[in-house]
Amino acid sequence: MEAVIWMLAVLFLAFVTLGVYVGVKVVGAAKRGVERTVTQARRTVEETTLRAKSYGQVGVAGELAQLRLSLRTSMRATQDALEAGAPEDASLSESLALFRRLSAHGHELDGELKRLEREPDRAAVSSMLPGLRKRTEQITRAAESLRWAARDRAQRFADDDLELLSSQIDMEAGALRHWTEEPSGERTPAGAASPSATPSASAPRAAETVSWPSAGRPEEEPAARAESGRPAGEADDAGDAGRSASDQPQAITARDPRQHMTYSWQKSARPETTN
Repeated sequence: MEAVIWMLAVLFLAFVTLGVYVGVKVVGAAKRGVERTVTQARRTVEETTLRAKSYGQVGVAGELAQLRLSLRTSMRATQDALEAGAPEDASLSESLALFRRLSAHGHELDGELKRLEREPDRAAVSSMLPGLRKRTEQITRAAESLRWAARDRAQRFADDDLELLSSQIDMEAGALRHWTEEPSGERTPAGAASPSATPSASAPRAAETVSWPSAGRPEEEPAARAESGRPAGEADDAGDAGRSASDQPQAITARDPRQHMTYSWQKSARPETTN
């Protein structure tokens, strides 16, 4: 029973700890989301205000607002471009480090321009404008250089990949259409007969000129006919007549007693006597 109670207590503590951990994570994520939303909203409001001041006001205030707007726009665009390409290209990590150092100068200049907007001495601010303008142009030029270099690098990689892909697709398409192209050595003219048709065309002619000896006839028979000087037709007739005569049954002839050999152990034939 005590073991069951201990197991339930451990499970309860585990669930409580897990709930606290999940709650902290959710609260932190919500807080970061709210802060991000507030920061973006504040940034949007500031940019809208600066844009309105740069277009609606003239003189020192309008020029300061224009300098701040161009500085913030350039820095934000460069930051977005570098952060978007850094996960795919490790070489941009050094560019990001340089941009962070540049951002420090940019934030310093933006804070200074923001303070000068509330400066009541417009003559002093007007005398500082050339130096502020030069610093702003220098920072924005450096930011644009990083941004366009990253974009050109990404575009170059995309073009190389597209070119390689196009060549591979062309090669595969040619391999799929292998029947449309024949080697130059295998092509035959239109009027010439193909090699496969030549034996079939000459086969009947060869059958007419070449005669095979039939079974039972010696192979020297054509040569014998040629030596005898008889025409082929007469020789064939004579051969047919000989074959027909050999096919007919022949009479059995008695042995010639004169040609019959006698041996010492054989009895002599007694002469027949007539009464």
